[in-house]
Amino acid sequence: MIWKQVIDPFHNLTLSVLVAAIPILFIFWALIIKKMKGYQASLIATGLALLIAVFVYGMPLKLAFLSVTHGALYGLFPICWLVVMAVFLFNVTVKSGQFEVIKHVMAGITADRRLQALLIAFSFGSFLEGTAGFGAPVAITAAMLVGLGFNPLYASGICLIANTAPVAFGSIGIPITVASQVSGIPEMPISQMVGRTLPMLSLVLPFYLVSIIAGARKAWEIGPAVLVSGVSFAVLQFLSSNFLGPALPDVIAGLGSIISLIVFLRFWKPKTIWRFANEPAPTLIADQTSYSTGQIIRAWSPFLVLTVIIIMWGLQPVKNGLNAVGLVQFEVPGLHNAIQGADGTNLAKLFKLNYLSAAGTAILLAALIAIPLVGLTYREGAAVFRATLSQLKFPILTIAAVLGFAYIMNDSGITLTLATMLAGTGVLFPFFAPVLGWLGVFITGSDTSANALFSKIQYATAQSIGIDPVVTVAANVSGGVVGKMISPQSIAVAAAAGNLVGQESQLFRFTVKHSFILLVIICFLTLAQAYLVEWIIPGY
Repeated sequence: MIWKQVIDPFHNLTLSVLVAAIPILFIFWALIIKKMKGYQASLIATGLALLIAVFVYGMPLKLAFLSVTHGALYGLFPICWLVVMAVFLFNVTVKSGQFEVIKHVMAGITADRRLQALLIAFSFGSFLEGTAGFGAPVAITAAMLVGLGFNPLYASGICLIANTAPVAFGSIGIPITVASQVSGIPEMPISQMVGRTLPMLSLVLPFYLVSIIAGARKAWEIGPAVLVSGVSFAVLQFLSSNFLGPALPDVIAGLGSIISLIVFLRFWKPKTIWRFANEPAPTLIADQTSYSTGQIIRAWSPFLVLTVIIIMWGLQPVKNGLNAVGLVQFEVPGLHNAIQGADGTNLAKLFKLNYLSAAGTAILLAALIAIPLVGLTYREGAAVFRATLSQLKFPILTIAAVLGFAYIMNDSGITLTLATMLAGTGVLFPFFAPVLGWLGVFITGSDTSANALFSKIQYATAQSIGIDPVVTVAANVSGGVVGKMISPQSIAVAAAAGNLVGQESQLFRFTVKHSFILLVIICFLTLAQAYLVEWIIPGY
């Protein structure tokens, strides 16, 4: 038996939209007003969506449960598989003590607070977002800056703002992987489209950050260094996202901008060393310890190995070879072709277990190689892995629940109802497309989750108004990055790292105006991409 999706179950679009929006409005209420934990809000929202799908949209109960299960399975693999392995690799580096070497080397390059902010908050934060993600970059970089003597509010605030540049490609590109899976657009064109939007933001962000810290005049004083930081990052982000895919832009751009700025500072120094007025004494002083080149390379070795393996894994011949021996793909029983879309086509429901070619497997291999390189035994590595699983048990549940929620919203037709309403904005929809991603990240704290929630809406709405869906799906990804700095989860992480617990409202006020400013910029960029510079849209 085949069930056909319904778009307007009440034959009154306004009423249908109000009911369809209930699960999303619940998430707003649960996280913002009720301050409910993420996994609790996601599970209840999934239950609400399931009830609406069955009793309002007429979706058979069996199909509804299978849809949620399909989404949860995808949440576990490849998403949680990747997240667990990324955090595991990072934890191995911390446990071995090698991350302390990295921190001290980063802190000892310059005494100027403006340049330290560029190196640590912007470039190093991007590198961490690409490898670990999941809140680690803001927590680590904010703690480092406070340790160096930064004002805690500025340390936490600028780390949140700096984190906008890399979020779309975080955790080895998982936000774009999810956007691809939910929307049906291949990963590469989404990566290319995002990579033709965010580099414009990355280009100006270093100047923007230094202006926040010290004012525009002091930012111009280090203009050459700001230019090197922004241009190197933006160029590498553009090239890697357009030619390598979504897995490595943060790693390559972050490392590249660090190296470029360090080399530049060997030949150029600011006229004056700028520091905060009445700043606290530094507790993290790098130049007390001198590290050899060998020690520095050893400390960075897990991430160097990761970069090499991820590049290999991205090569099509390697991917094809791994899939030839390590791929299990099957039709989801009872769900495959059992739902007819509004356009009359049956929806294919496949589950792909590419356990060898998955990015998470590449990270696992990097971690296994790195364990002896950083001086740990495999027994100690196993203990770190167990601790990582314990650390991530609630995030894993949250991701599974959010993907289950996204799948039932999409399969039941609820997202199509909302898309029909959004299509009413007509030619202006591309301007508002990034706002959906911004809201999604504000709600969930994750660009990955926001893409799971809204990528299908973006796709369907773009099709209905006759523009290329990759523009609006990519806008969801790009808009989401500037919602990260004001999401309650990110604020909590940054406050904890910057010793600002209890002062979260101050931190929110510090970042919120910058979030709106950057969002408006991305909205105008998306509108231009849709109508004025259509040549920028990748073919696929």
